[in-house]
Amino acid sequence: MLFKGFEVLVTTAVHGACGMVVQLSVRRDAGSCPACGRASTRVHDRYERRLQDLPLAGHAVRILLSVRRFVCVDVACPKRTFAEQIPGLTSPYARVTDRLAALLDRIALALAGRAGARMAGALGLVAGRMGLLNRIRAMPDPLYDMPRIIGVDDFATRRGHSYATVITEGERHRPIEVLPGREAAPLAAWLTAHPGVEVICRDRAGAYAEGAALGAPDALEIADRFHLWQNLGQAVEKCVASHRDQLHALTLQAEEEDAAISTGSTREAASVPDDALPSGRRAERMRAHHALVHGLLDEGMGLRAIARHLGWGRHTVQRFARAARWQDAVTGRRTRPSRLDVHRAYLQRRIDETAGAVSIKELREELAAQGRPVPYSSLRDWARSRLHWPDNPARPPAPPSVRQVTGWLTRRPSALTEDEHQQLKAVLNACPELATAHRLVRDFGDMLTHQTGVLLPAWIEDAAEAELPGLTGFARGLTSDLDAVTAGLTLRWSSGGTEGAVNRIKKIKRQLYGRADCELLRKMILLQ
Repeated sequence: MLFKGFEVLVTTAVHGACGMVVQLSVRRDAGSCPACGRASTRVHDRYERRLQDLPLAGHAVRILLSVRRFVCVDVACPKRTFAEQIPGLTSPYARVTDRLAALLDRIALALAGRAGARMAGALGLVAGRMGLLNRIRAMPDPLYDMPRIIGVDDFATRRGHSYATVITEGERHRPIEVLPGREAAPLAAWLTAHPGVEVICRDRAGAYAEGAALGAPDALEIADRFHLWQNLGQAVEKCVASHRDQLHALTLQAEEEDAAISTGSTREAASVPDDALPSGRRAERMRAHHALVHGLLDEGMGLRAIARHLGWGRHTVQRFARAARWQDAVTGRRTRPSRLDVHRAYLQRRIDETAGAVSIKELREELAAQGRPVPYSSLRDWARSRLHWPDNPARPPAPPSVRQVTGWLTRRPSALTEDEHQQLKAVLNACPELATAHRLVRDFGDMLTHQTGVLLPAWIEDAAEAELPGLTGFARGLTSDLDAVTAGLTLRWSSGGTEGAVNRIKKIKRQLYGRADCELLRKMILLQ
C-alpha cells in the first residue's frame, strides 16, 4: 500500500465484534524533520498510534499504526525528535485518518453538532457533537482575492439585542467577512485594511454610509433598490393613514353595484312561479308521482300500503309524502318533523307582532313561562330554518383598510384584480391627495424599473411640493443620500445577493441555536 512515496505494510487484519482492526507498519529507512527538512536515520524509539478510518461495509475500522520517532541530525534545529507522518493518511496528534477527517469536516459544516453526530453514527463513525464543532473552529478561513464590488448588510445574532455585519462579494454573492455589531467603526476599519473596493452596495442605514465614507472615500456607494421601495411603502402607509377619515366615509361604487345586482337577482328569483322552476319530462313525472301519493294518503292508506300498492320502495313513497310541494321532491329538500312544530303558530305570531325584534332567548323564556321549556340551542336552530323572519336592512359595505389601500397603491397594476382596480379608482376619485400619491408612486416605480435615476431630483421636487404626509418626508430624506440613491436607481448592482446570504445565515443560526459563539458562527458562515 503506497501513500505518496511511503510503503505501508499490512501485518494483520482482524474482524471482531467492535469492527475491523488493521495493523500497519511503515517501510522506510529515514524520516524528514518537519522543522528543518533534513532527513534522519537515527531512530529514537517506536510507539503505536490508534487511528479511526473510514467504515468498511458499515463496520467501524480502526488502524494500529507502528510509528518510529527519529532524532534530528541538525543540532541547531529546535526539534530534538520528531515522529514520522504518512502524507494522505496521518496528521500530527490526530486520532483519525486524513480521509476520515475530510468526511467529518463536511458533516460538521453541513449539519453542525447534534445532527452531525447522529449522521456520523448512522454511517458507522464515532464523533461527538462538541468534537464536530471544535473541528469547525480549527478550520482556517477561506482565501479570496480582494473583490472590486462588495455588499454590506446586518443580521441579528439575538433579535433586538445584538447584531452583526456580513460582507459579501458583489459578483459571486459569497460571504467574505463577518464583523461584530452594525456600527460604522468596524466597517471603516475593515475597508481601510482591505483597499481596492470600488463599489459598495448597502441599505440606507446611516452607520454603513458613514463607515463606507471613512474606510473607502473613493468607492461608489449604491443604495439598494429593495430598501428604497420598502421605505417608500412605509411613507405611503403614513400618507393613507392620515386620510383614514375619508376612507371611512367612502362607499365604494363597485360594492354598491354588486349589492344591486344581487338584490335584483333575488327579486327575479322570487317572482318566478314555483311551477316554472323545474321543467322537462322528469319534472312532469315527479309532479304525477307526488299527486298520486298524496291522493292515496287522503284516502287513508299508510306509507307501507302505498309502497306495496305501487310497487315502489318505502323510502321513495316517504320522500313524496313528506314533500309539501312536488318541487320539494325534485330538489331533494326535506322537512323532517320536529317536536317543536307544535309551537310554530305561537312563535310565528310573536315574530310578526314584533317585526322580528324579539330574540330567541325571549321566545324561550315565554315558552318556559307557559310550562313548555325547550333547550335554547334546539329552539335557535329550529327557528332559524322553520320560521319566517322579516328581512333585515343590508349592512353597508366596510370601507377599505389602510393596509389594503397601501397595497393597491404600491403593487404593480398587473398584480391587481379587476375588483381591486375598481376599488382603487373609487378611492382615488374620492380623495385627490391619494390620487397625487398614486402618481408619485408610479413615477418612482418607473424610475426603479427602467433605471432612470437622472429623473430623481425632479421627482423629489414634485413630492416636496405636494406636501403629503409621509411622502414629503421620504423625498426630503433622499437628499441626504442623493448620490447613493441615484446610483441605486441607475446602475445594475444591488444588495440582492447579500440579502440571500442573510437568508442562508438564518438557517445556520437555527443549526447552532443556543451553542454558537460569535467565532463559531463566523466560521460556519464563511466556510459554507
